[in-house]
Amino acid sequence: MDIQLKRGILEVCVLKALEKQDSYGYQIIKDLSPFVLLSESTLYPILRRIEAAGCVTVYSVEHNGRLRKYYHLTPAGQARILGFLNDWNEVVKAYDFIRGNDDEKT
Repeated sequence: MDIQLKRGILEVCVLKALEKQDSYGYQIIKDLSPFVLLSESTLYPILRRIEAAGCVTVYSVEHNGRLRKYYHLTPAGQARILGFLNDWNEVVKAYDFIRGNDDEKT
């Protein structure tokens, strides 16, 4: 899969994992594991990018004597999920064209 396409999909998957509740890195990986393969070395750069983009905010909570970073979905992050879903129809059309399923003649 094209690295840019995969990167965008994984970013939205991480955002979606935060939609119901705030979470931390290891839990995000666990929550996504039935759907996508995601390692820590892939997740943390994604979290930094979506934080820089304003899609999440970060706060720390003490857990077993250590600080654990939690990520919170922002309205911008929610908008990013919705934008991805709205754009998905274009991706499906391109996929159909590439597969040769271009029933729509223009």
